[in-house]
Order: sequence, then C-alpha cells, then structure tokens
Amino acid sequence: MRFIRYLFLGLLALCLVVLALANRSMVTLRIIPEDMSGFIGLNLSITMPMFVVIFLAMGLGLLIGFVWEWLREHKHRAEARSERAQKEKLEKELAKTRKKSDSDDVLTILGDA
Repeated sequence: MRFIRYLFLGLLALCLVVLALANRSMVTLRIIPEDMSGFIGLNLSITMPMFVVIFLAMGLGLLIGFVWEWLREHKHRAEARSERAQKEKLEKELAKTRKKSDSDDVLTILGDA
C-alpha cells in the first residue's frame, strides 16, 4: 500500500512539474480593470509566471473547501462533544452506584450474621 501511495505522489509531482514547465510565461494579474484603475488612481497589479497563478488558485480552492467543510461539520462535532460529556457523567454515576452497592452488600452480610 505504501508503494502505491509513493507511486501516486510521484506521478502527481511529475504532472505538476510538467504543468509548470508548460506554463512559464509571465502574466499580469490586476485587482481592478485597467480603465478603472486610471479613474480611481490605483494600479494594483502583479506579474508572475502562469503556473504560480494556477498553483495559487488550486491552493486557495482547497483552503476554501477545507474551511467550508470544517464549518459545515461543526454541528456534528458539537453533538459528539455533548454526547461524550454525557457518557462520562453517566460512567461516573455508575461507578458511584457500584461503589455504594458493594458497600451495602458487605453491610448486609454482616447484618445477617
């Protein structure tokens, strides 16, 4: 199984390297369209290789997906936490009950003798 994982990671790395080599051209990213930037007076742009843009977009998409899923599962985690606390409370109560019943049996035996 470990071999398959390493093989998959190697193929993924190879695909990413090929993607990076195929998209080395520089691109300019602008926050605001060029016409509006002249009107507003802000020229917020950055120039970087295309593969960096692709990798950043994939990373941002993964991050948004992970955060979205974490927020979506909050109610399940809260419910599990509540049930775990209730289980621990009941276990403590059961231990106290068993302790009382054990001591009562001893007293019962001594009382009968």
